[in-house]
Amino acid sequence: MTDESDELFNFPCDFPIKIMGRCDCDLEILVVEVINRHVSDLSENAVTTRPSGKGNFISVTVTVKATSREQLDNIYRELTAREEVLMAL
Repeated sequence: MTDESDELFNFPCDFPIKIMGRCDCDLEILVVEVINRHVSDLSENAVTTRPSGKGNFISVTVTVKATSREQLDNIYRELTAREEVLMAL
């Protein structure tokens, strides 16, 4: 039996993960470290950052080659468990 959510995606696929946090931490480094534990072939151009309008927050978008729903769930679980991460989409 296949998981209904697996039917929404054709794995493997490119999947963008957006993480938001405060600018006063090294969010990009933290995010890349977490994602590297789950994705073996993260390219250099897979990561983009963007500060908020007032510069208090930063968003980091990482496009990964997702291989399964379980992999994505594990990435989101680990990211959202970090206190530096305010939101992950």
